[in-house]
Amino acid sequence: MLVVVGLGGCAAAPGAHPRDPLEKFNRDVFVFNEAADRLALRPAAIAYRDMVPSPLRYGITNFFGNLEDVWSFANSAMQLRLQSATDNFMRVSINTVLGLGGTFDLAKGMGIERRREDFGQTLGRWGVPTGPYLVLPLLGPSTLRDTLGLVVDMRGDIASYIDHVPTRNTLKAIDLIDLRAGLLSVTNALDEVALDKYSFARDAFLQRRRNAIFDGDPPEEDAEGKPITR
Repeated sequence: MLVVVGLGGCAAAPGAHPRDPLEKFNRDVFVFNEAADRLALRPAAIAYRDMVPSPLRYGITNFFGNLEDVWSFANSAMQLRLQSATDNFMRVSINTVLGLGGTFDLAKGMGIERRREDFGQTLGRWGVPTGPYLVLPLLGPSTLRDTLGLVVDMRGDIASYIDHVPTRNTLKAIDLIDLRAGLLSVTNALDEVALDKYSFARDAFLQRRRNAIFDGDPPEEDAEGKPITR
């Protein structure tokens, strides 16, 4: 599903995985999520891509990205990542004031790239163990730590504080469909190359999360995910 973003690595063969003790349950949820995506979310994303002009889609993506940058700034600060916090603060300031509420990503043109941070990453930086791999219904790949972080992330979503329920739900739906539309090419490629989509998605997700927490330079680990000391 949606959180399999920036997939990397190669497909893995089915089998016992030390970080996936709930594999049978997770595979069942994965099949359910794939069916839900195939029947509802993917068709909506395709229609959105085909019917909404690309400049408007670009603005929508930037708008929601600007809202996410606020929460990324907060998490960068909690992690004491000063450069990341500074970049996210500058992005929000520039894009909100000069970019029409974030519709235009002017900060990127100034060389200030987005640095995505969430509370799951914050927990990781604080030393909270990853815990077992999980596949959440409708939400996709996660871990026990990231699931706990997701609860806080939901409270950090600015749209969740909109009192008018129809407006809030409409914004969340647009954000979801826009995100899914941006991943159509990735998931189409995954459908063609992955021998075992579940294992591919799991391994890519775990690798991506480790890289995010350790800024692309994770420590070496053994097969059970324990740090290797030399």
